[in-house]
This record gives sequence, C-alpha cells and structure tokens, in this order.
Amino acid sequence: MPGDSGASRRAAMYGEDDLSSMAIFSGNYINFGYWQAFTPGLISIGERTESQANLYRTVLRRLEIDPTDVVLEVGCGIAVGTVLALREFGPSAVYGIDLSPDQLDRAVRVNSELITQQPDRFVLQQGSALKLPHAGEKFDKCYSVEAAQHFEDLAAFASEAHRVLKPRGRLVVATFFMTRPTAAGELRRLIETIDSGIDVVSAIDSFRDDLLATGFVDVHVESIGEHVWHGWDAWMAQTEFKDGWGRNWLKAYHRGLIDYYLVTAAKE
Repeated sequence: MPGDSGASRRAAMYGEDDLSSMAIFSGNYINFGYWQAFTPGLISIGERTESQANLYRTVLRRLEIDPTDVVLEVGCGIAVGTVLALREFGPSAVYGIDLSPDQLDRAVRVNSELITQQPDRFVLQQGSALKLPHAGEKFDKCYSVEAAQHFEDLAAFASEAHRVLKPRGRLVVATFFMTRPTAAGELRRLIETIDSGIDVVSAIDSFRDDLLATGFVDVHVESIGEHVWHGWDAWMAQTEFKDGWGRNWLKAYHRGLIDYYLVTAAKE
C-alpha cells in the first residue's frame, strides 16, 4: 500500500514523529555519532551530543573548506550541523537543504536569529537530493551526513552533486552501506528500518561506481565503523531501547554485513 512505502514512513519519521526529539539522539542531531577512541562506560548526554557533532567535524575536515568557499549540505535536518559548519569552519556561505518541510520549519525556527543576522551566509531550503534546487556549478564543496541511506537513487544523487559543484569542487558523504550486495537478506532480518524500506542501503562498491560513472575522480572510501558502532551500541544499551533491534547494528558490523563509511570525491 502507498501509505506503507519507505518514503511515507520516512516522511512521518522526520515529520510528525520528529525523530530528532527521541532520546537515542540529542542536541537535535540525528546520527550514530563518532568516537575517536571509545572507552566503555556510562555515556552522558553531553558526550552523546558531542559524538554527533564530531561526526560532522570528521566530514567537514575532509572537505578542506576555504574562507571563500560556498558549501552545500544535503539532508540538513534541523541544521545543527549546518550551523556547526558555518561557525567552526568559516566558509563564505553554507546552504542546507532537506526533503522534509517539517524539518525545514523546525530549522528555520531554531535558527531564526542567525538567518536574520547573516541571510547571505546561512541559507535553508526545501528540496530533494535527487533534484537539487540550484543551478549548475554553484558550490565549491558539498557534503551529506547520515542522510544518503534515505536517497532512493544514489546514482541520481551523484549526478546532481556533480552538476552543482564547481570545477575542482569536493564531495564528502558519511553514512552506512552494505559491505556486499549479498548481505541484503540478512540485514533485513536484523534491522527493522532496512526491512521496512526506511533505510535504502546500497553496497559500498555500487556507490563508488556511481560516483566514477558520473565523472567524479579521486574517489576514496574509508571505513570508520570502529569509531561509530561500539559507541552507538553502548549508548543504546543505556536507553529504553536497550532490548530492541537497535542493538543489531553492532551485530551486523561484527558479521561483516554493514559498515560506516566516509566517501570523498572530487570534480575535475
């Protein structure tokens, strides 16, 4: 039924259900987090929030942002990471787009003062990763943090990112991918969001091929799972979801079915 599609489930999750307000996330971020050197023990809310900010910082460092750069975030959510990019990395301007109008409404409310003060440097728009609402060769850098698992056509996203980047522009994507196509069946049994179609998880080699076919060069794939999954699982063990399927991400990682990747690419 149409109402049970992955797209409709995602719309509800980021819309009326407001995923960012759930206890498994914090600080209005929505990502698994990044721990440089995870040490087992009780994780505070502040540490959990910082882990999510650190995932953004890891991505943004790979972008090599210059003061003259105009930067695009695809799948910005409530735009806390977009603000971090502006304040900590100092580009000329940063644009954030998100498919969910509810998320954009929240982002505008939360960041109304910044939008008023710096309207030319901080811009939020509703739009699809598969049809970016911008003319070609507008941005110097483009990035996406834990959103590409919701893009139903990664080849189309790769093409759009290439189109809107200027020559010598740079793309960085961070999210989880299957390690191989044959992992799909077992992952559906382990992970509810994959089984329901909320997460459309591709094999990492397939995405690398999409980038190359689009015309990107210097495509580099880096596994960062060791910095993600253990901290995420320890955090989940502290929440009300400690006995749920959310604990299966670490199991899937240990079984070699899924990993978290940082993918970088350049436009000639």
